[in-house]
Amino acid sequence: MLKSFLLSLCITASVVFAGESPQEILLWPNGAPGSEGKTDPETVKTSGNGERQVSTVHKPSITPFLPAKDKANGAAVLVIPGGGHAVLCVDHEGSFVAQFLADHGIAAFVLKHRLAREKGSTYTIEGHAVPDAQRAMRLIRSRASEWGIDPNRLGAIGFSAGGELVNAASLLPGEGKADAADPIDRLNSRPSFQGLIYPGRSIDIKPEKDSPPAFLACSMNDRQDIAEGLAEAYLRFKRAGASAELHVYATGAHGFGLRPNGKGPVAGWGDRFVEWMQSKDFLAPKK
Repeated sequence: MLKSFLLSLCITASVVFAGESPQEILLWPNGAPGSEGKTDPETVKTSGNGERQVSTVHKPSITPFLPAKDKANGAAVLVIPGGGHAVLCVDHEGSFVAQFLADHGIAAFVLKHRLAREKGSTYTIEGHAVPDAQRAMRLIRSRASEWGIDPNRLGAIGFSAGGELVNAASLLPGEGKADAADPIDRLNSRPSFQGLIYPGRSIDIKPEKDSPPAFLACSMNDRQDIAEGLAEAYLRFKRAGASAELHVYATGAHGFGLRPNGKGPVAGWGDRFVEWMQSKDFLAPKK
């Protein structure tokens, strides 16, 4: 399984870096609320290993990675990259993750949200980034039939700062506005399940009994607030009577993400996530 995945990632990486990535879909085709008058183009920087970091996001979007029809199982995941709310690490915490999920029959959508901590930003996490994540969930559900998705099996997975947004979307009421002029805003934004991968602000993870089932992962040699914070968050899930599974790897530090050349046990967390989804019946319709 792992070898075939790595081969697929290598092929996918060459496509992504060649500029032939799947087509982005704007969350608000007529402009995002709060971004009026902002026309600066996105900034893309490429590191030495070819991975991209995106900033200056004024037109939040999702990029679909749809599985082959003969593999599709109807499950879907919104993937939210990290980057400290200053950049978005759109490859090892975005497209590589999404392609891995698609290879396992799971539709995946990489979110590019507005950045609250980028230099000179007028955006906020609560006022713009979280609403971007909620809008993405609603948009995916609005096109569930078109994409062969069960809207009741749509979850979200986030890395570092992206984990903060998943946590927020999972804790906030998700009901849409029944009388909203935009039909998308009438839909539910709450994930059916959540993946929190070395999430920031672990102290804010305060689950309730009805919180979406959670898959938690980090490394022991990450920052104290994350390594110990996520362990404490797991205990809060347990005390609340909510479902959670925790994986703490000995090494990996912060930002291990998912890479074609990943090494060691931490590189296998993606397989554990798929196994967890299977164990919670998210890979098959409820009987």
